[in-house]
Amino acid sequence: MAYPTVDAPYGLKPINLVGGQVFAGATRQIPIASGYDTNLLNGDLVKLIADGTLEKDEGTTTATPVGVFLGCKYTDPNLGYELYSQYFPANTAANDIVAYVADDPDQLYKVAVVSGTTVIAGVGRTVVGNNVSLVQNAGSTATGNSKVAVLSTSAATTNTLPIRVIDVVAETATAADTYVELVVKFNFGMHQYQNATGV
Repeated sequence: MAYPTVDAPYGLKPINLVGGQVFAGATRQIPIASGYDTNLLNGDLVKLIADGTLEKDEGTTTATPVGVFLGCKYTDPNLGYELYSQYFPANTAANDIVAYVADDPDQLYKVAVVSGTTVIAGVGRTVVGNNVSLVQNAGSTATGNSKVAVLSTSAATTNTLPIRVIDVVAETATAADTYVELVVKFNFGMHQYQNATGV
């Protein structure tokens, strides 16, 4: 068996850019509305809404993300000082909440493959070049990490599926031609910066 073992999904993790360009950790700071009622976990897909703030993109077979949430900062309403957090706790009331978002349309991500919810599954190399759907599992507020993954049985040429498979991750393969992690990007036209109609 390959090492390390992938035993659970972990969201989308930035690795590099199309063409092998280096991901230097660049992010865009986008505000989150005070009192927004949904947890945002590191690795979750997020989208801009009409007022210019950020929300979780909960799409599965379609999605319109602006990028992936990588953490946030805000003045903690209970402690009274600025806090940097791995995740955004739902219903946080503060007027200065800012998310850090990997928003480059050419960003590549590593993601786990699951059979339906959080059970890791393997796919063959034939998925490369296809599109796949997302599985929107609830993340962990204990770790601050997302559990979003891609669905093992969804690979198709359907142009409305939100995720394009660029490559497989050979290091964590469980057998010959059985890959449990993929290198992916947002399918062309799904990313909000590439959507001609805007928010």
